Amino acid sequence: MSSAQNALNVLGQPLQACSYDPLTGYFRDGCCHTDPKDGGLHVVCAVMTPEFLEFSRSRGNDLITPRPQWRFKGLKPGNRWCLCALRWKEAFEAGVAPKVVLQATDVRALDVLDLEDLIAHAHG
Repeated sequence: MSSAQNALNVLGQPLQACSYDPLTGYFRDGCCHTDPKDGGLHVVCAVMTPEFLEFSRSRGNDLITPRPQWRFKGLKPGNRWCLCALRWKEAFEAGVAPKVVLQATDVRALDVLDLEDLIAHAHG
């Protein structure tokens, strides 16, 4: 398991937490860090928008509907969530990419995303 304490963000600084409510992250510890078992590379801390949530649902990943069996209450606009890097890229290319919390986005996002695109979509 990768430690969030040792992880860096896309700015080369210590990775900050993305969200504890809703509890996000591949490890469900609030941070967007990863390890080799995370095939989806859940490393982009994004602020949900109605457009992105509908886009994701249209691509087969419904993040809106509650799933109590997985302790998932469903996401709403404004929630922060650790997204798969390639889903963010797909949304970016479709013009519906959500804003990104750079301080909480793992450096591994740069394996598949351009820092310039992330900075252009920085939250706050």
